[in-house]
Amino acid sequence: MHPRVITYSRNAFLPLTTVCRNTCGYCCFRTPVQEGCIMPPAVVEETIRYSASMGCTEALFTFGEQPGMVEGFDAALAPTGYATILDYCYDMCRAAIDAGMLPHTNAGILTREELERFRTVNASMGLMLETTAEIPAHRKAPGKAPEVRIAMMEDAGRLKIPFTTGLLIGIGETPRDREESLEVIRDLHRRYGHIQEVIIQNFCPKEGTPMEAATYPGTEEMCGIIRLAREILPDDVMVQVPPNLADAAYLIECGVDDLGGVSPVTIDYVNPEHPWPQIEELQGLVGTNMLRERLCIYQRFIDRGWNDPSLEGLIKTLAEVIEERNMQMMKRNGEEL
Repeated sequence: MHPRVITYSRNAFLPLTTVCRNTCGYCCFRTPVQEGCIMPPAVVEETIRYSASMGCTEALFTFGEQPGMVEGFDAALAPTGYATILDYCYDMCRAAIDAGMLPHTNAGILTREELERFRTVNASMGLMLETTAEIPAHRKAPGKAPEVRIAMMEDAGRLKIPFTTGLLIGIGETPRDREESLEVIRDLHRRYGHIQEVIIQNFCPKEGTPMEAATYPGTEEMCGIIRLAREILPDDVMVQVPPNLADAAYLIECGVDDLGGVSPVTIDYVNPEHPWPQIEELQGLVGTNMLRERLCIYQRFIDRGWNDPSLEGLIKTLAEVIEERNMQMMKRNGEEL
């Protein structure tokens, strides 16, 4: 097999709150309204500044879905000076831009109007489809209804938002469900052309959750799903695996194109027991393939002008920074320039 280009983004992970209206059978990220359930603005802003100084180009904002629907959350948020979590997130996106990073927000279900608002302060956005199947793990999670998530992904396409989605493997879906989920994403991309990448993420059992004893997918099973994804998805949609959750070195040979966001600064708050590989370790994971850093918005979307005009200068500046870092990496590896 000829060497391929494997990409990644250098990011900072910023979970603004752990409160969520959904109760998924596998989640350990969600908490009730309690002390520490909201990341204070001063901490967010300091993390942003430090991450930018460490060379991060992406500010990944994520939090529990529609936490304002949970009793007591609005009162807990009030000391921050914000009435809603979306107002808070919007201002933190602005802070990231001012510090020199491009925001990518994954906030769960948003309305078309909310997507339109956040498009102005995000280079890209995302929502995991997870599965098109109705499964017991989502019984208490209204935001995980497949038709609700597909509708939001469709709105993002209409608004020309570069978009990340993905499957969560091993949460109760069947092989046919996986195939159907990939076909739905393929068809959305054929209509709107907005899907940047599809994450194939393996379920990891969490202690203290209803699914802590569930069987999780092995490497060979993941390889088969990645091969299936590569067959079904259009060539311009990247297939991604999180390198802290799976045997990325093995799975790259199954058709993985991208390693997603990797942070030299923050932990994976959703999977805290699985530390990120260091940036320097990624080259070892890709083997004889060529490792390249990227922005959270792919070049083809920049070329189409899908970013808000206010982000154009920052995108250009960061693209030049990444190009220089990639050139330095190629020299170190003795690759042809």
